[in-house]
Amino acid sequence: MSKSSPALAALPPESLDALQAMGLRLRARRQQRGLTLDELATRLFCSPTTLRALESGKPGTSLGLLAHALWLLGQLDSLQGVAPLDDAFAATSARKRVRRAAGAPAPGAIGEHERDF
Repeated sequence: MSKSSPALAALPPESLDALQAMGLRLRARRQQRGLTLDELATRLFCSPTTLRALESGKPGTSLGLLAHALWLLGQLDSLQGVAPLDDAFAATSARKRVRRAAGAPAPGAIGEHERDF
């Protein structure tokens, strides 16, 4: 059964198209290496159905499974090209630390007054 969430349901068509194109590239790499769907699924420790979903660009498939598949196909370095930072931002953000005032709660923390229900 496929995963369903509001986030997946709200994906714009451009995102779905990009996922399908990525799935097609994975399938082409697998076939180029002479691997069957069952062989690669066994190496990924997943079912052939799950691998088929990844190769079809289904948005609910695991990012970890994608990374593992790319590693097995010798393409893990291609993840470095996903949402790259420009050099100026990368240099400054590496040194930048976000601080909050002493005693201030972490964002999203539930205060004691909110626990009384």
